[in-house]
Amino acid sequence: MASDHTPQQLKRELGIWGAVLMGLGSIVGTGVFVSVGIAANIAGPAVILAIAIGAIVATCNGLSSAQLAANHAVSGGTYEYGYRYLSPRLGFIAGWLFLLAKSASAATAALGFAGYLLGAFGIEGIAEQRYLIPTAIAAVVLFTVLVLSGIKRSNVANIAIVSITLLTLAFFITFGIGNLAELGTSNLVPFFKSKDKSTFANVLHASALMFVAYTGYGRIATLGEEVKEPRRTIPRAMITAMIVIALLYICVGLVSVGLGVGNLPETTTQAAPLEAIAQNFNFAGSAQIMAVGAITAMLGVLLNLILGLSRVLLAMGRRQDMPIWFAWLNRANTTPYVAVTTVGIAIALLVLIGNVRTTWSFSAFNVLIYYAITNLASLQLNNNERLYPRWISIVGLASCLFLAFWVEWQIWLVGLGIIAIGLGWHTLALRLKQNSA
Repeated sequence: MASDHTPQQLKRELGIWGAVLMGLGSIVGTGVFVSVGIAANIAGPAVILAIAIGAIVATCNGLSSAQLAANHAVSGGTYEYGYRYLSPRLGFIAGWLFLLAKSASAATAALGFAGYLLGAFGIEGIAEQRYLIPTAIAAVVLFTVLVLSGIKRSNVANIAIVSITLLTLAFFITFGIGNLAELGTSNLVPFFKSKDKSTFANVLHASALMFVAYTGYGRIATLGEEVKEPRRTIPRAMITAMIVIALLYICVGLVSVGLGVGNLPETTTQAAPLEAIAQNFNFAGSAQIMAVGAITAMLGVLLNLILGLSRVLLAMGRRQDMPIWFAWLNRANTTPYVAVTTVGIAIALLVLIGNVRTTWSFSAFNVLIYYAITNLASLQLNNNERLYPRWISIVGLASCLFLAFWVEWQIWLVGLGIIAIGLGWHTLALRLKQNSA
């Protein structure tokens, strides 16, 4: 009966380090193992500048998200903030874009995982194309089942995954800097590919893609309903995660371009730029070590995105912007089982696209608009609620809107079309709610 499925609150089971590691698990993955290769092929050595620009924009957005989550700690992230501080229409757009963008990111992570795993077993060429999508879908199914088991088990798996990933990146940076000291800066010159206007456009395009590489910090806010002492925990967890990631990305970017940005592979179905660079290290098995790190990184992102997406769908179900059954929880109140299952199916369908660059660029546009709404909501906080100066949200808002339209025009045109479709659905959902009231 409907009464058996009255929306319940999820249990608060995450402490500050659990939240930090959830953030790290969401960020470290497709960002560092995939987008560095894509962005480097667009901007050349200037990808280092793009990484820095992405970090600045992401930090502003992260602080806006942190203070919103601290004051309104429920599942749903900017979807909920939009409703509370702006309007139902903007709140819905945020949730709609998050579902689309992060489903695409999750598909990217699954495809990246499959590419690295098959490469580790020496499966390449036609054979790789044959097994890429089935392997990616298998990963989606496995991690959907894991998330269905609850946040505690998901957190344990995330800690193990993140630990392996961070160790492999520390290995890459340590040996990479040593090699860079011997090689010098020859690969960093010229810093810009050319001196015409296209260089400026390429750097901004790369910055938009690199910004998305940081955006996993929002998972801490999205899981706000499951965090202990949210006003204290969420801001500290976000800031800690952002500092660690910004330093990590800058070091990885410097080593990557310094040791051969011109030879980084163009990413279509899989991306292995760090593995390709590690093959030149004076350390036996270095490429294999990076492959293991890439595999765990992709799985970490996939796990955290299934968690985050299902919580947004849960929030939208509670408000009946999506069917009410998405708000149903299991008997232990530890997971929204219908939302999780639906998210898993949606990601598996997107995996069928089979192209990392397309899914990543699509995600970039939608995520930038999503965080523009985050910053706009943050500007509505009163002085008692505000934790950081208003100018941080203003910079974040302007940067997101500016960078959003530097991806391929076909991508943002599709993005605008999808926003229009979402608004049409929202109008229909409102009418259905009014008729049933």
